[in-house]
Amino acid sequence: MQTASPVALVTGASSGIGRAAALALVDAGFAVVGTSRNAAKAKPIAGVTFLDLDVASDDSVRALVGEVIDRFGRIDVLVNNAGVGAVGAGEESSIDQAKEVFDINVFGLMRMTNAVLPHMRAQRSGRVVNVASVLGLIPAPFMAVYAATKHAVEGYSESVDHELREHGVRMLLVEPAYTNTSFEASSMAPDSPLPVYAAQREVSRDVLATAVRNADHPDVGAKVIVAAATDHKPNHRYTAGPMARR
Repeated sequence: MQTASPVALVTGASSGIGRAAALALVDAGFAVVGTSRNAAKAKPIAGVTFLDLDVASDDSVRALVGEVIDRFGRIDVLVNNAGVGAVGAGEESSIDQAKEVFDINVFGLMRMTNAVLPHMRAQRSGRVVNVASVLGLIPAPFMAVYAATKHAVEGYSESVDHELREHGVRMLLVEPAYTNTSFEASSMAPDSPLPVYAAQREVSRDVLATAVRNADHPDVGAKVIVAAATDHKPNHRYTAGPMARR
């Protein structure tokens, strides 16, 4: 099957920035596939096809991208939005827990990218939009593991963008600051907590929770994702909202 509309694939589209981006891309004229670990539980969006995906699974990624190509005939934009937070001192996360966060935030993004690039290169066009964070550029105490993943996404994206340009494909970064989502509530707690960090860890959690409550609406990030997906001459980096710009 071949669709006349450009096709956008958005990971982590059941809530937050991903859901807002899926809706905004529909409004921009895209046929949109949104993914979730359990697509059956995702609240429907007109114009969005929800499919199951676990970005930490090679088999799941392969199957999802194959199904999208079979059903729509193309992928024009990949929005790598799926991710997980982690709050705690760097010393409080075991290596296994750090690997779990990296497997979703970094290697999941790489899996998705590697799966769609052959199709984009073959059609000589495409955009990969990676939802990074201002924490890919600046430090944040008690978010060391999470910030490390976003720093990794920044470096990966800059390098790969240079590699892809001659094939008509771009890899771009969208960098939100705090956004009013369930990020704080769903972030991983440290699996090796230490009493010496307990007081400051809780202060950090309270600061994060307050910042998220008062932060930009997910639509702010969604609007920037659409710009990255559609600008004729795209920037490599797009900040999302006034706090991120500052």
